Amino acid sequence: MHAGNNYINSNVTQLTDKFFFATLRELIMTNIRKLINQIAIAESELYTTQFLAPCVKGGRVRTKVTGMVYTFIPKPNKFEGWGIFQPMDTKTAKVVEEADLPQIAEYLQHFPQIRLRLAHQLQGKTWLAYPVNEVDVRQRLQVVKPIAVHLVTEAGVFEQIIARWNGQSCWFEDIDRRTDPIIVETLQSAVKQLIPVEELKFKDLTPEIRTVYELATKRIEGFDQTKQDEKRLKKALQMGGGELNQFHDRGDYWTVDWTTADGVRHSSAIAKTDLTVISSGICLSGRDRDFDLQSLVAVMEQQE
Repeated sequence: MHAGNNYINSNVTQLTDKFFFATLRELIMTNIRKLINQIAIAESELYTTQFLAPCVKGGRVRTKVTGMVYTFIPKPNKFEGWGIFQPMDTKTAKVVEEADLPQIAEYLQHFPQIRLRLAHQLQGKTWLAYPVNEVDVRQRLQVVKPIAVHLVTEAGVFEQIIARWNGQSCWFEDIDRRTDPIIVETLQSAVKQLIPVEELKFKDLTPEIRTVYELATKRIEGFDQTKQDEKRLKKALQMGGGELNQFHDRGDYWTVDWTTADGVRHSSAIAKTDLTVISSGICLSGRDRDFDLQSLVAVMEQQE
């Protein structure tokens, strides 16, 4: 009896397993057929759909139709801007016309705003920018770093802008009209004068603005850091009546070899931040830090 029961149970189990796998196969095939139908419907709608999208030079555009995401090569492929696109096939979409400002504004309003200041142009209409408020951006994006902003049209270097972050890319919306235009003029003037970032001083200067200035000047000929250091030291010594021979970088300070007006050579340790004397090279009764490089020249001449 037990053997017979085992035989029956085994057959029941086999039948149950066959039924289960047959049902599973049918469900899978049903889902596959539904997916194929969904793709067919999406593709039939695709060719009658026009969509708005931003496009960088050499980039791709993307849209979603009935739950399916499609990525296209724009035609012409050199197009850069906001366009209305018409799919030609599943891989290519032609530019029907450029989008107007109300259409662009409606597209961008779905994404959060961030305020940035432009540092320099990267390529075409893409610029490198830095957050106006590091704390705010850290809360929004979990990280603070220079950001590439696409399709910048009206703004220029050092201008503060409003941009939209879609989770992957940052798109220009408008110039920030709330900012003080004097800041832009001051920064542009500082560049013309080759003022190093360490000497940048004016009202409303923030750490974020200082970072933008540093990002911008790194790419400008004549702003090589070593040349700027040499310029600072030469200027300070000349104002005091001395002359720079050479200097060596020691991390937080320089060892500066210089000469007084009557030809006597000296070697002094000078702080990078404000050119304060760390060590004059002679005994000043512990008062070395009371002087900077410019005033040290007169002190040395008096000692001589």
